[in-house]
Amino acid sequence: MTPAIDISALTKRYGRTTALHGVDLAIEPGRVFGVIGPNGAGKTTTMRILLDIIRPTSGTVRVLGEDPREAGPALRRRIGYLPGELAMDTRVSGRALLTHYAQLNGARDRARISALAERLGLDLGRPVRSLSKGNKQKVGLVQAFAHSPDLLVLDEPTSGLDPLVQQEFLAMVREARDAGQTVFLSSHVISEIEQVADEVAVLRDGRIVDVSTVERLRAAALRDVRVTVPAAAGDAFAAELRRLDSAHDVAVAASAEHDIVSARLRDGIPAFLAVLARSTVHDLVVQEPDLERAVLQFYGGDASDASASQAEEVSS
Repeated sequence: MTPAIDISALTKRYGRTTALHGVDLAIEPGRVFGVIGPNGAGKTTTMRILLDIIRPTSGTVRVLGEDPREAGPALRRRIGYLPGELAMDTRVSGRALLTHYAQLNGARDRARISALAERLGLDLGRPVRSLSKGNKQKVGLVQAFAHSPDLLVLDEPTSGLDPLVQQEFLAMVREARDAGQTVFLSSHVISEIEQVADEVAVLRDGRIVDVSTVERLRAAALRDVRVTVPAAAGDAFAAELRRLDSAHDVAVAASAEHDIVSARLRDGIPAFLAVLARSTVHDLVVQEPDLERAVLQFYGGDASDASASQAEEVSS
């Protein structure tokens, strides 16, 4: 099966600055592929190369089986693109602007524009200049989805959207996948990637750090555990945990009634269970790892840094 996106040894330099370092990536048709990375990681650069907005320094790119540098408008009509920074004609109404885009993209079903606008709560009759950032983002989303393209390339698609509209957008992504469309999206909201992506690429400093499924990334993340043992038994239990290669940040909180031992586990569940089996345990709490923690591990971060990380990962 020909990949919807096939990138090999992709490099992009701006003078002395290298934005992409030999990136390799293959995305199968009918999949939702998410890319996560902080500001400056190379997400937007990669997407712009796919659309032939900018040209690579070296390497090869195939989009829907074609070279975007040679395929021209015919390929562009098969792609729905939402840039990270929207630039639109603000003098006209949303309906007029979207009708114009539909004509360029060869869309025949104009009723789909109205249907998508209704789903997102967008008033098509208002001039674009009067729209808020969130409503302008809705215009961009309708433009990208309206012609039911084979490939959707969405750069920070939920920027400025309220939570209810974000959920509607995620439903649209799932419907696109179910219809056989391929979705390539970047986001600084990791929970969104977690909800819809089949695969995830972690991008750092212009390099692919890892490509995995959401499930595998989550499984590899550290799990927080909290074990309640009898009073004065905490130190001995903690000492056993510290002997495990999989246990980290082991700590004891003692009280007159019981001791609480906390730790972080990476894999090694059977060994941890063996320690539990040899001990008297009053209570056990295991926190299921989320994708956010798994991704932050690639950057030396911690879940406590999540809010700061998400705030910084705006558009790159």
